Amino acid sequence: MTDATDSTELLTVDEMTRADALTIGRGTPGIVLMENAGRAVADAIVARFSQGPVSVLCGPGNNGGDGFVVARLLAERGWPVTLFLLGAREKLKGDAAEAADRWPGAVHPLGRDAGQGASLVVDAIFGAGLARDVDGVAAEIIRRIGEARTPVVAVDMPSGIDGNTGKIRGAAFAASLTVTFFRAKPGHLLLPGRLHCGELLVRDIGIDGQVLDEVEPRTFVNEPSLWVPVFPRPRLDSHKYTRGHAVVVSGDASHTGAARLAARGALRAGAGLVTVASPPDAMSVNAAHLTAIMLTSFDGADALTKILEDKRRNALLIGPGAGIGWETRDNVLAALLSGAATVLDADALTSFAEIPRDLFVAIKGYFAGPVVMTPHEGEFARLFPTIAGGGAGKLERARLAAAEAAAVIVLKGPDTVVAAPDGRAAIARNAGPELATAGSGDVLGGVVLGLLAQGMPPFEAACAAVWLHGEAGDCFGPGLISEDLAEMLPAVLRDLLRRI
Repeated sequence: MTDATDSTELLTVDEMTRADALTIGRGTPGIVLMENAGRAVADAIVARFSQGPVSVLCGPGNNGGDGFVVARLLAERGWPVTLFLLGAREKLKGDAAEAADRWPGAVHPLGRDAGQGASLVVDAIFGAGLARDVDGVAAEIIRRIGEARTPVVAVDMPSGIDGNTGKIRGAAFAASLTVTFFRAKPGHLLLPGRLHCGELLVRDIGIDGQVLDEVEPRTFVNEPSLWVPVFPRPRLDSHKYTRGHAVVVSGDASHTGAARLAARGALRAGAGLVTVASPPDAMSVNAAHLTAIMLTSFDGADALTKILEDKRRNALLIGPGAGIGWETRDNVLAALLSGAATVLDADALTSFAEIPRDLFVAIKGYFAGPVVMTPHEGEFARLFPTIAGGGAGKLERARLAAAEAAAVIVLKGPDTVVAAPDGRAAIARNAGPELATAGSGDVLGGVVLGLLAQGMPPFEAACAAVWLHGEAGDCFGPGLISEDLAEMLPAVLRDLLRRI
């Protein structure tokens, strides 16, 4: 089996079903795909676990059919296998029924003690397509096996995890290893699903990659291959003005640090020039800390408009430390009217919590340039209360917000989602726990800003910034504080540019 882990497309449950159907319609029997899937799981088990008693838990659908194949192949290799089935064997249909017929051993009813005495449990009960909450005997088995800490290998998706949202449906296995097929699903990367998958393997089982031309997935893993074609590469004939001039709006004298963090992120991301626009009372504080970053005074929206009349100042970030209220609202509207690419974060978002439509109308206005919003969950809920309270998963919420606001949304977290108004979305998988530190988001906003200043399209700039931010955190490791992130970017960029 070949490894498809590096593929960037993510398929929803319906898209995966369609990919299967297209492959079968083109002449590959479904039982062949099922055999290949079971073999991929069995191979992964043999490569990672010591031989011992195995309980294979099968459900009533095709996920259960995969489990029957896993059981047979492990037994053929000498592993002691006991197979348990949820439901009646005679009710199995299609490929699952054929896989069951090829299993030569006993089939036991799935009971609460199905994992007892096993050194390994293979979870093939529900897979990614679970459409209801897990309850009854299945929920009890999940609880008991979890309490016993028996290692679990999940087929496709840990039972109880929604393949589209990553949400727990009633109860869910916490797997040591998950083996999925052709392409990963959003639920493998979104929390809490990602925490339940353990090691994730994506295996090719004979589905032709050309089916993606018909499936047309719109969700991706946030990896460099998604955005490197438009990533700004240094040119020998470049100079500071060809690399863009980014502006960061500072807060008052007591709230200047966030803007400086963002400004340094923008400079390290490659912007040719970066200026901090500072209220008069904060000029001396900012001047004491800035060297390569320039400083200019402004007092109100009219002054910000004048700063942005120089069209070489082509990108602006406002929000970190800006303060909540009408002054920040006016500054945001001035930035949007200038046509500069704009990053809105923190206080710039919360300032519109009571009148979000004013912001959205301004973004959709004739003069507005590209807009990227970088909210955490609290800021998102304040700006998009209806979407936040609607019960949708993180991916769908980000998409809905992007469409409503006509802006790229970076919904932050360990599973940061970047969504564009046209429906494209990407999910991060390289953000480590080190990033959970004050000011980390300010640096991220600055990196987005720096890439926008260099002319990168907004969706790709946001995706690249999220990835660079995650890599920088991983590169530094434990003990990271936000000031370290910008200083790790040169090493991350050097490695990236050597690879592309």
